[in-house]
Amino acid sequence: MVKTLVWGVKQSFRGYVEAMGTIEAGAGATRTEDGAFAFAAAPDSDLTIGADGRPTGRGVFLGEVRFDAHGGMLKVFLADPILEFGPDGAKFTVADSADRKRRIEIAALDLDAASEAEGELAFPSAITLDGYFLLGDHYPPKTPLDPVRLVKG
Repeated sequence: MVKTLVWGVKQSFRGYVEAMGTIEAGAGATRTEDGAFAFAAAPDSDLTIGADGRPTGRGVFLGEVRFDAHGGMLKVFLADPILEFGPDGAKFTVADSADRKRRIEIAALDLDAASEAEGELAFPSAITLDGYFLLGDHYPPKTPLDPVRLVKG
């Protein structure tokens, strides 16, 4: 079973926001030593990594991250990531507001370029059109983001 999803969104975005404002992780999300965010698996998460190194199932993760800069002119909220792996690939969504009523597909994962090391399976990721709008129209679709890392438990 996968016990944690670790994702930093985009290192340069984090650096910019931290220079101009604040980043807060909460509701179960924590910061890692490298500045990324760790989201713990929810009890109903059934994501597993097979002997062939391929993930299957649905990973439901808990926590939220708030980016705030320029006196509130830049505000980004993302929460409760879900990763769904199926025959047609992967879908990576987040709730984009505190009420958690709407989910957006924030990033596309490159499953063929996955790498495995030290109990983690990492996937390169790139921003989607919805992710572009969520991050304030700064990164065009397909811009590389930080890798999505799954920590086995």
